[in-house]
Amino acid sequence: MHISNAAALLARSVDRPMRFMEVCGTHTVSIFRNGVRSLLPTEISLISGPGCPVCVTSQGEINAAVELARRPGTIVATYGDMLRVPGGSSSLAAERAAGRDVRVVTSAAEALHIAGENPDRETVFLAVGFETTSPATAAVVREAAEKGTSNFSVLCLHKVVPPALQLLASDKELQIDGFLLPGHVSTIIGEAPYRFLSEEYGIACAIAGFEAEDILFGVLELVRQIRTDKPAVRSLYRRAVRPDGNTRALKLLDQVFTASDASWRGLGVIPASGYALREPFRIFDAPGKLGLTVTEAPVPDGCRCGDVLSGLILPPECPLFGTACTPVNPVGPCMVSSEGSCAAHYKYQGSEIL
Repeated sequence: MHISNAAALLARSVDRPMRFMEVCGTHTVSIFRNGVRSLLPTEISLISGPGCPVCVTSQGEINAAVELARRPGTIVATYGDMLRVPGGSSSLAAERAAGRDVRVVTSAAEALHIAGENPDRETVFLAVGFETTSPATAAVVREAAEKGTSNFSVLCLHKVVPPALQLLASDKELQIDGFLLPGHVSTIIGEAPYRFLSEEYGIACAIAGFEAEDILFGVLELVRQIRTDKPAVRSLYRRAVRPDGNTRALKLLDQVFTASDASWRGLGVIPASGYALREPFRIFDAPGKLGLTVTEAPVPDGCRCGDVLSGLILPPECPLFGTACTPVNPVGPCMVSSEGSCAAHYKYQGSEIL
């Protein structure tokens, strides 16, 4: 079905206001880049949720990463999106400019390789991401254990998506009718972990791919479920998502990690929404190994990135958007990350409120 035909079918299908949330940074960028919102009937509100892993990393976690970079004899290995996220007094980019050893890597395996090349220094990998990237971290931790690499550790900042969705589903202020579920995360966890959304909360759910057609079909599926009063979890991304997910990756996650409470920017501490290393892998836990304490910290004055992530406001409704906060001079992570709602809105829609 062509995009125009899908849009026309949507226009004929919607008979009341409906509020949907996408919870995937790749969806967010695709929606803005392809002008998907302009194709939707006015009755449909499509809002962005906490789908950007860098964005949901809490202020205290950013501060802890900066503190690690300042420690003598320490190499901090990080994905590029983390570099420019402002901490309370600095950023990893600023620390690198000041001479600290902060290195951008494209994989957890690269961080372990750096540790092997620098046996007299501690290499700390900043493990950021949802279930999509956490298996790679688990694999590298297991490899470090097998090799006996004693100068490698992980600051585990991984987040788990379903508990955050439960928090959003129970928020009466948001009144979400349907979730456009994350395609990448779903390739790992499958469909079952989302079923509570339809069974307990009566919320329509669709797993979708990332092209404009995929997203429109996902929205169509949400509308169909609502009109028939049959909420469910349906995958429209069968080319990549199996009902039971990636069983090998899930087994690896269970071997290396255990569930732990985690702090999300904008959402607070959510029970069992993060990962902690199990024994015997806790020797690679950076906070325990290096005596690092990760504490809650205030966000920059005026920044409403947390409200954007929780779907309470659109990016331009933040008073800093497009003025004090731009991609060149970001105040919050939503303007830094390539998957951030503010960055995508600024790039593709400018300063106009949708």
